[in-house]
Amino acid sequence: MSEIAKIRVLIVDDQTMFRELLARLIVQDPRFEIVGNAGDGREALESFSALKPDLVILDLMLPGLNGIDLLRQFLRERPEVRILVISGHPSEEAVRGVLKAGAHGFIEKNATIELLRQSVHQVADGGSYFGPCVANLLRNAVANPTADEGMLTHREREILQLVAEGHSTKEIAVILTLSIKTVDNHRSNIMKKLNIHDIASLTRYAIKVGLISV
Repeated sequence: MSEIAKIRVLIVDDQTMFRELLARLIVQDPRFEIVGNAGDGREALESFSALKPDLVILDLMLPGLNGIDLLRQFLRERPEVRILVISGHPSEEAVRGVLKAGAHGFIEKNATIELLRQSVHQVADGGSYFGPCVANLLRNAVANPTADEGMLTHREREILQLVAEGHSTKEIAVILTLSIKTVDNHRSNIMKKLNIHDIASLTRYAIKVGLISV
């Protein structure tokens, strides 16, 4: 009989220690193989395309490109991939975004080792899993929909995150391979759509919706 193919796992988290601990936990099950890891959003995109994992364990808060937008791009590129989102600071806005983007599970980082193991196995096996804290937030999110959900385009969300991270217009243009004028136009559209007209308020909004952490 031929050997059964292992489940190929990509771990995306900006904390090196957490990636290593998570990898050690996962490989205790011989069904899984860690094929790679990434510490920021753009590195994660390159790794995903090159490694073609079966399962991605994805931190929500990442520099450069946040987890929700990564999630969308992963599923657009390979709809069959399974994705488990993990976050140290889950919120109702984050839960809404994660579910809308198509994640198969979402668990908080302060969950027990056993719950974390259970979430990985359940998502890998084709099911869904939501940690206890996330499940409570999910109930509130369903009961209280927001009016501005989905207001920004993917590109506008990218630029909003980079603005909130402190990048200048010129730096954003280089990072996204856009003209400075195009970035300025996007920034203007973001402010109009959100009715927010200063960087401090944009940053607070980005924190609120889970694009960056405090």
